[in-house]
Amino acid sequence: GYRIRPYERDPGTTDAALTVCQEHVCKALSSNRSLLRALWRCRRALEGIAVDRSRPKPRVSLIGEFWAMTTEGDGNYRLQTFLESEGAEVEIQLLSSWVLFLIWETRYEIGRRQYLRQVDDGRRGSQGTNGHRLRPLLWLADRLFRMVFQVLARTAGLAKYELPDLDKLAELAHPYYDVSLRGGEGHMEVAKVLQNVLENKVSMTLSVKPFGCMPSSGVSDGIQSLITERHPGSIFLPIETTGDGAVNAYSRIQMQLYKARKKMQRETEQALARYNMGRDELQTHINSIPRYTRALYRSTRRGGSTNVDLIHDVGRGLGRTHTPPLD
Repeated sequence: GYRIRPYERDPGTTDAALTVCQEHVCKALSSNRSLLRALWRCRRALEGIAVDRSRPKPRVSLIGEFWAMTTEGDGNYRLQTFLESEGAEVEIQLLSSWVLFLIWETRYEIGRRQYLRQVDDGRRGSQGTNGHRLRPLLWLADRLFRMVFQVLARTAGLAKYELPDLDKLAELAHPYYDVSLRGGEGHMEVAKVLQNVLENKVSMTLSVKPFGCMPSSGVSDGIQSLITERHPGSIFLPIETTGDGAVNAYSRIQMQLYKARKKMQRETEQALARYNMGRDELQTHINSIPRYTRALYRSTRRGGSTNVDLIHDVGRGLGRTHTPPLD
């Protein structure tokens, strides 16, 4: 929904299709029927949405405290809805990523503890645990979880969904945040911001958490200042939710979104210049090639917005040799 809704031609069609999908899945689960068949029906419902991805929109990654970043209501000022109303595309964090993090966390801790001179017998210690046996089982659980996720996602037509590489994220975060520390998402917030900046995955990163959340606001946000100092082009904004702070939060987000739009516009112009392509020509090619107008089509990530990704897809599809990027 978050990938399609910002680009729908007819407002409301995405939410209507998602309602149909929820009904299909609910009936399948409640009556013990085939979930894959229900997801295939969802795919047909989603394919009927008309989209136009040529409209430039900044992509905003929503991270932070687990509940605040995943809820869709007053608990986080309805940030997803607000961001979309301001012309942004929201990149959410999947619940599946949290499950994978819990598996990785356990596997990492067992790996550290199994080589202690004396087995620790604390509440979360490894007393009575065979680490050499359990770690491979956890690795297998990770792979099986990813496999099931991809089967379900591809059946529903959700292409190019990449679950995070937890070892890579830990490697990114460790110079800034010791991955052995625990609390909230641990090092994951720092790692996500670094990945967004280094790989240019989004135009802006927004971190939301309840007021006084120590792991996020007191620790992670403090480290982000060093990251943004070392990477001046990054746009990062922390938001703490309180009962009366929505208007202030919206105002701060709007200011950062202005910067994100400017950044996205520069990337768009650079991408068009790479392939010697104008906006009118881009629109003509998008309209003439059916796959670019499909709701479930997903471009390969090559920039900080969906529009930039699409420009690269069109340019490469035409076989054009790109010119050196603009300064």
